Amino acid sequence: MQIGAAHWVFLSGIVVIIAAMIARKNVVIPAIAATFLTALAFDGSPVRALQSVFNASLTAAAELFNIFLIIALVTALLGALRGLGADRRMVEPFRHVMRSGHSAFWVIAGMTYLISLFFWPTPAVPLIGAILLPAAITAGLRPIAAAMAMAIAGQGMALSSDYVIQVAPGLSAKAAGVGTTEVADRAMVLSLVTGGVALAIGYLMNRREMRAPDVRHLVAWENGTEETVVRARRRFRSIRRAPAEPVPVPAGGGGAAGGTTVIDKGPPRRDAMTERALGGGAGTGTDGESEGAVPGEDCVRRSKAFAVIVPLALAGLVLYMLLGKFTGLVPEVVGGDAAALVGGVTVLLLIAAAASLDGPRCLDTCADHIVDGLVFSVKAMGVVIPIAGFFFLGNADFAGKIMSLGDGARAPGFLFDLVTKIQGAIPDSGLIVGFGLLLIGVITGLDGSGFSGLPLTGSLAGTLGPASGTDPALLAAIGQMGSVWAGGGVLIAWSSLLAVAGFARVPVLELVRRSFVPVVAGLVVSTLVGIAIF
Repeated sequence: MQIGAAHWVFLSGIVVIIAAMIARKNVVIPAIAATFLTALAFDGSPVRALQSVFNASLTAAAELFNIFLIIALVTALLGALRGLGADRRMVEPFRHVMRSGHSAFWVIAGMTYLISLFFWPTPAVPLIGAILLPAAITAGLRPIAAAMAMAIAGQGMALSSDYVIQVAPGLSAKAAGVGTTEVADRAMVLSLVTGGVALAIGYLMNRREMRAPDVRHLVAWENGTEETVVRARRRFRSIRRAPAEPVPVPAGGGGAAGGTTVIDKGPPRRDAMTERALGGGAGTGTDGESEGAVPGEDCVRRSKAFAVIVPLALAGLVLYMLLGKFTGLVPEVVGGDAAALVGGVTVLLLIAAAASLDGPRCLDTCADHIVDGLVFSVKAMGVVIPIAGFFFLGNADFAGKIMSLGDGARAPGFLFDLVTKIQGAIPDSGLIVGFGLLLIGVITGLDGSGFSGLPLTGSLAGTLGPASGTDPALLAAIGQMGSVWAGGGVLIAWSSLLAVAGFARVPVLELVRRSFVPVVAGLVVSTLVGIAIF
């Protein structure tokens, strides 16, 4: 399709959104305005442009709802386990491995990479989020650092190579006219270099924020009051160290005229916030159970039982998927099907935990947990929907529906049309071509789908490779790195990165900002390494 005014408006919207993100501003209003103006420039109808604003958010919500739902279900399960006190018991064994925030960072990264390599990150995130993430936070790792480790290792390293399932290398290789194995091998090397550099920089960025192991970190994280708790603990320590405060009162009785009488106010009182910070208060027993847990031997037995049942059930899921991948004993389950299986098992565990804790009342409390999970999911991630809607507008697969063009009408692909327009401006130097493919891959990944741009980057690699004397398989792998690291994704917030931020309970835009420098540095280094050795 010919480049028109709407394409330039769309490009201007991308620039404004990226600039606002760099300036640490919320980009919801720029995204909505860019959606309206792009549709208006394309169609000329203010009515349909207004409809496009709504349709864009509706389309994005439909495409991202699976992520919202699995966040909600796992959050609901954690709520039920917290009522039993099983959440703390569940992470106890991992303390032997995660002795500090430093080791926790690398353990989470390693486990996320291994699971994501075989099953993609979508089912890996809830498994890590339910088991290892609480243990890592207890060990002293900040939630934002844990989220960075998970995102870089899963959405970045594992998905960008896709070495086991090989969907991404297959798409790149087919478009480039080379063998899938060639692209997969080069993509594996590039992904390891990119991920290694990004993880190292991410660790150095967060190492000074590591804390001493303390179960109260987990309590604060679960209650969403981590920073408040830190301030409350400091406040109590300062009050405790202070001497008794003398209170002057008018002298009377046996006191001298004009004198004062010192009244000892006694030990400092703890307010409710300080009680929660120190792990005390109502509902907190001496055995360290979660707030609201029912005391008694029966509750302790149920707490211990579910602290074993939940990890075993999730480990069984991993075993089942491994059997499907490497044997014919069970059907192979990957991608969306694997995520659905994780979600189904999570629901059954939620029902069992609620029934164990509340008995007949579980009919109400289980529903409450699900509602709480959905509220948390939408509250934490809902801001991304209008942003994602704007970038979906740039994809021809969604643009027609968003702008109500009708059946049979040719939908514009604003993003891909712009990329195709600039491909002729890339010089025939191997180094420049490599970085050009990397940049084009990143741009095509801005729509939130790491794989949709691979046919374009692959075809460009097949065309530009021979002309520049560069291996087409390498160029296809470089383009794959840019597309998947961006849209798969770590560099944008309207992708499966939502799941990582949701489970870690951190702002997704903050996670993007923190990850930007490590990932871009890793992509630059891996591109240089790839051009040097292949």
